[in-house]
Amino acid sequence: MHPVLHAFFSQTAPEGQAQNPIMGFLPFILIAVVFYFVFFRPQAKQAKQHKQFLSELKKGDEVLTQGGIIGTIIFVEDRTVTIDAGGGTKLRVLKSQVAGQWKQVESAPVKAEAKK
Repeated sequence: MHPVLHAFFSQTAPEGQAQNPIMGFLPFILIAVVFYFVFFRPQAKQAKQHKQFLSELKKGDEVLTQGGIIGTIIFVEDRTVTIDAGGGTKLRVLKSQVAGQWKQVESAPVKAEAKK
């Protein structure tokens, strides 16, 4: 008998004790479940939210494109939006390239340290 086959058969269950074939695949099944909940499900949820955001775009929304351009939507078409980037510059951009809503971050006023 070939040494590899001998090593394989020596690690099988003794006669009289049958192993459940599902137990051999259990670690792979658990890894697949973890991957689904950690990677695939959140990504699909985020894609669904972005698709809904794109369908709800309207005139007057301030948006940020994937190229880093910030502007106000002045016209919405089926596949494109026209953005006013300021200074009279109007850009026609694919809806899919709109990254999200632009909200300027307002800096909180610095509080004076309490005197001790």
